[in-house]
Amino acid sequence: MASYWRKTWPFHVLLLPALILCIVFQYIPLFGAVIAFQDYEPWLGIKGSPWVGLEHFRYLFSYPDGKQVILNTLIIAGLKLIMNLIIPIIFALLLNEVSRIYFKRVVQTLVYLPHFLSWVILGGILIDILSTEGGIVNRMLNSFGIPSIFFLGKGEWFRLTVVVSDVWKEFGFSAIIFLATLVGINPALYEAAEIDGASRWQQVISITIPLMMPIVIVVATLSLGRILDAGFDQILNLYNPLVYSRGDIIDTFVYREGLNNGQFSFGTAVGLFKSAIGFIMIVISYRMAYKLANYRIF
Repeated sequence: MASYWRKTWPFHVLLLPALILCIVFQYIPLFGAVIAFQDYEPWLGIKGSPWVGLEHFRYLFSYPDGKQVILNTLIIAGLKLIMNLIIPIIFALLLNEVSRIYFKRVVQTLVYLPHFLSWVILGGILIDILSTEGGIVNRMLNSFGIPSIFFLGKGEWFRLTVVVSDVWKEFGFSAIIFLATLVGINPALYEAAEIDGASRWQQVISITIPLMMPIVIVVATLSLGRILDAGFDQILNLYNPLVYSRGDIIDTFVYREGLNNGQFSFGTAVGLFKSAIGFIMIVISYRMAYKLANYRIF
């Protein structure tokens, strides 16, 4: 044991700052979740605030907008999970068919770039190009005789805008894992299929897609753990009171009610509810990944 520590202590020292940050910002704040069961007042503190049990959780489901917020979250997050799985797969399959390495690398670089931009920047860009007054998208629609669309002011268009813009931002980066899978496929399988007279399309259907399915199943099932993560930073930078009925999600609802309106206990209760559902979905998705694709962390 002593020899083990002599050899590995530098690695433990390197890990220590990250471990301390994780404890300070991830684990210590968990004790504050107790205010979800209190009528918390800052001047009374956690010890002095009265206990109310599950009152705030009951209020969540009786609150006029509570059920709609949960529904909005499920719809937006569900659409994002589906589209952020389908589009990267299609993109990876198409890019894999490109024979010119230089062109492939240029395309990969271009589609990766949006992932590294924050929604503060992209939100401002989207607000500008989707504006009904001089926005490039509506100007193009007007040139074809189509009236301007209030993309960020109408609920049904807002959801579509949120999903499409998120897919555009993330599909290139999400495709990396599928491209890595395609690179790992044995070229001899394609050579044998070509000798047998299989076309490129038949090779994709009979070889590429079946060999991709295990990783597709793993990614899809593990994504279920994020079913209540509809994109707080994106929604916060794009939404407005006109689309609260269709675009307000749990995270933005907690932000407004908990911080802006000072309902700390209620906001914590909603956040705790979301975390509990997310934890359950992570456990279920991990079990599904193990059953369907024999995926194990260790």
